[in-house]
Amino acid sequence: MAQTFDYESSATRAAASGEAQIDTSPLERLAEIAARTAEESGKFANVDAILRIPVTVQVVLGAATMPVANLMKLGRGAVVPLDHRVGEPVDVVVNGRIVARGEVVVVEEDNSRFGVSLTEIVGPLGGHGEA
Repeated sequence: MAQTFDYESSATRAAASGEAQIDTSPLERLAEIAARTAEESGKFANVDAILRIPVTVQVVLGAATMPVANLMKLGRGAVVPLDHRVGEPVDVVVNGRIVARGEVVVVEEDNSRFGVSLTEIVGPLGGHGEA
């Protein structure tokens, strides 16, 4: 069963209750929700220790499958066609599991770097939820 996270309604509820709404990223909000849920359920005595665990984040532009013979022919300047097309969302993978999807953007301050604008958070069971 897919689980989606409704960030819009939580922001609306916070505004209606008079709470100050701080502009945070979807992953920060997800971590906050997880921490709040863990604290409320009492399952974790020290949530801060868990939230400090480093994880590897990768953005997957696409993948390709080819025979070893073709791989051996690759050289400088060779183009490897990927299974994703221009404009399709890229996968954001954390420790081997897809957690979000997004689109590639140029970082504003430094035009020589790329980033990912998250467009979708994938639920814990592989479902989809809009960011």
